[in-house]
Amino acid sequence: MTVAAPPLMSVRRSVLVLGLLEAFGPLSMDLYLPQLPRLAASLHTSDALAQATMSVCMIGLGVGQLAAGPLSDRFGRRRPLLIGVALFTVFSLACVLAPTVELLLVARLLQGLAGSAGLVITLAVARDLYSGADLSRMLSLLALVSASAPIVAPVVGGALALVLDWRGIFAVLTAIGLGLFALAFTGLRETLPAASRHAGGMRVVASHLGALGRDPVYILVVAAAAAGGTAFFAYLSMSSFVLQDGFGLTPQLFSLFFAVNALANLLGAQVSRVLVLRLGPGRLYLVGQLATALAAMLLLAGVLLGWGVPGVLASLAAFLFASGLGGPNGTTIALGGHAVRAGTAAAVLGTVTFTVGPLIGPLAALGGTTAHAMAATIAVAAGVAAVLAVGAAVVLRRRP
Repeated sequence: MTVAAPPLMSVRRSVLVLGLLEAFGPLSMDLYLPQLPRLAASLHTSDALAQATMSVCMIGLGVGQLAAGPLSDRFGRRRPLLIGVALFTVFSLACVLAPTVELLLVARLLQGLAGSAGLVITLAVARDLYSGADLSRMLSLLALVSASAPIVAPVVGGALALVLDWRGIFAVLTAIGLGLFALAFTGLRETLPAASRHAGGMRVVASHLGALGRDPVYILVVAAAAAGGTAFFAYLSMSSFVLQDGFGLTPQLFSLFFAVNALANLLGAQVSRVLVLRLGPGRLYLVGQLATALAAMLLLAGVLLGWGVPGVLASLAAFLFASGLGGPNGTTIALGGHAVRAGTAAAVLGTVTFTVGPLIGPLAALGGTTAHAMAATIAVAAGVAAVLAVGAAVVLRRRP
C-alpha cells in the first residue's frame, strides 16, 4: 500500500528532514577526520586504533539497519526513527566523555548502530510515499541534502579543529543529534498505516527475508550494490594516500578535489531526476552502472598508461558522476516490489552497501596503497556491478 503523495510544501519539508537524517553516515565519519592524529595522541593510542573508531562506526551504521528496518515494518516509521536519533545523541555524548580508546570504540559502535535508523527508515518512508519514477525522483531530491554532507563536513571539521579538540567535535555531533531529533519530531509524520504493519516475531521477519530472497531482481541489485560499495570504499579509503603521497597533491588541493567529486556525484543524481521520466528507472539504472564501469576502466587505463594527475582526476570525477546517475534508480528497483516490507528490504540493501566494502577494500591495500591498487579495485568492482546490473535488466524486461 502506498500512501497518497503529500502536497508540495509537505514534500519540501519531507525532503529536508529525510535528507538531513540520511546524512548521519557522512556527519559521523567526516566531521572528525581532521582530528584523528590528535585523538590518537590524546588517548595515548596507535593510529590504527584511532582509525578503527571510524571503522566500527561504519559497521554499526550497516549492521544496525538489519534491526531498524524490520522494526519500522512492525511499529511504523516514526517511533523507531525517533528512538534511533535519541540514542545517537546519547552515544555521541558518551564519545565526548570516553576516557580510553576502548570505551570510545564501544561508544562509536553504539553510535553507528543507533544512527542506522536514520539511514534505513528514510528509504522506507520514501517508498511509503512514492513508487516507480516518482520514487527515483524523490531519492534524487534527497541527495540534494544528504550528498551535501560529504562536501561540507570535512571543511567544517577542519574549521572546528582550529578551536575544538576531538571531544569538542563529538559535542557538536551531540548538538546535531538534538537538532535532528527536534526536526524529526515536529516535521515527520507517520507514513506506514497501522493496517500495513505486521504483527512482529521472527516468523514474519523470516517470511519477509524469504520473499526478498525469491526476487531475482532484488538479489541482483543488492549484489551490484555490494560491488559498487566496494568500488566506492576503495576510492574513499585510498584516494587520500594515492593523490597526496603518490601524485603530490597538497591537503588543500585534495580537499578541493574531494568536494568537486562529491558535487559530481550530486550532479549525477540530479540528471537522473530529469531523465528518469523519459527513460524509466530500469533503463537509467543500467546506463548508470555501465557508465560507472566505463569510467573505472578509463581510470585503470590512465594509471597503467601514465596519463598523470589530470587523467586520474577526470576519470574519478566521471566515476562519481555515473555512480550518482545510477544510484537512486537501483534503490527504486530494489524496493519497487516490496512495499509491504520496505523497511526490511531497505535494511538488507543498506547493510550490504555499508559493510561489504569496508570488509573487502582493505585486502586490496595489503600490498600497499598505490594508484594501481586503487584503480584495479575500483575497475574490478565496478565491472562486477555492471554485469549484475545487466542481469537485473534482463529479468526486468521479462516481467509484465
